[in-house]
Amino acid sequence: MEQKSIVIHYNEYQKNEGLDINDKKLLESAMEAAGAAYAPYSNFHVGAAVRLSNGEVISANNQENAAYPSGLCAERVAIFYAHAKYPNAYIESLAVTAKVDGKQCESPTYPCGACRQVMAESELRGGHPIKIIIGGEKITQVVNSTDSLLPFVFDNLPK
Repeated sequence: MEQKSIVIHYNEYQKNEGLDINDKKLLESAMEAAGAAYAPYSNFHVGAAVRLSNGEVISANNQENAAYPSGLCAERVAIFYAHAKYPNAYIESLAVTAKVDGKQCESPTYPCGACRQVMAESELRGGHPIKIIIGGEKITQVVNSTDSLLPFVFDNLPK
């Protein structure tokens, strides 16, 4: 037996101080999108925004449904729409944040497993790493690839 380990590197910013201006703008787009989420059951409003290689920014939010789990997370709504509207552009970065009772959550809210898998496949599809910005009111964390969120990605797809 050989024991191995995985190390995850990320940058952490207090109240977004020192965060790249383009990343701040993307996070602001995600925050605005969170405010318009349809979340009557959980009251957990999530917003996501993706910046594409062609310069376009796509924002989206979670969409709940009484026939759970028929709703979709903000990250997947944004990614699927971006790929549908701009199939030849790849995702450069993605920002995610969440609100409860109209107020941004204090700490970062990380994507669920299904969203992480979609993000990883989008990264593989585009051939470029996706920077992921996860914002909270007090702390924002940034990783430079989906490998840091899903190190054992399912990628056994026909090549």
